[in-house]
Amino acid sequence: MSKSCNESKTLKEYSIVSSTNKPKKKKWGLIATGVMGGTLVALYAVATPFVAPALRKCCLPYVPATTAQVENVLKMIRTRSGLVVDIGSGDGRIVIAAAKEGFQAVGYELNPWLVWYSRFRAWREGVHHNTRFYITDLWKVSFSQYPNVVIFGVPQMMPQLEKKLQMELQDAARVIACRFPFPNWVPDHTFGEGVDTIWTYDLDVNAFKKVSDSKPIAQQHCTLETAE
Repeated sequence: MSKSCNESKTLKEYSIVSSTNKPKKKKWGLIATGVMGGTLVALYAVATPFVAPALRKCCLPYVPATTAQVENVLKMIRTRSGLVVDIGSGDGRIVIAAAKEGFQAVGYELNPWLVWYSRFRAWREGVHHNTRFYITDLWKVSFSQYPNVVIFGVPQMMPQLEKKLQMELQDAARVIACRFPFPNWVPDHTFGEGVDTIWTYDLDVNAFKKVSDSKPIAQQHCTLETAE
């Protein structure tokens, strides 16, 4: 009899413990699900601005300019005056470098994370008063007010951008193409080697002269690898 009572008591205690653990397990399961869901949402929020441009007809991937590229661009604008604009400004290094040279510089970038980082860098380096960064699609912006234009483009977008700039820019404007030249314009200056090559087009000289009137420009086979 005593043994039967003890067994009954043990079963009752086990039942109580089991029923107590179930809510705890359920609670931890809900917490784990919430954490995983929140992580996925955060990853989506961070990744979307980087992936979305790749879904566009003409994408402008984020490929940071090398130190040599920045210096080559500066050499081509040091004798110039007026505003400087960087189309597809990325992390803002061209805009910031131009501001350090005394220019009022503007960057247009579709990726909001890069724009916010650019603004932080400009503030940290003390040139935020001379820089502006906008989260904007370059095809929705008029560049008519800029006498100095810098572009890190990709081959598939250069023909369309060439037409856009030809319609919008004023005489005496200078366009600096990095990594890839424009398909029809003949450059007035070519500087650098390999991936660091830049092509400079002065609209008041012969920027709109067609390649068919002279020797075609050889396309540089430059890779779009990330470089710091």
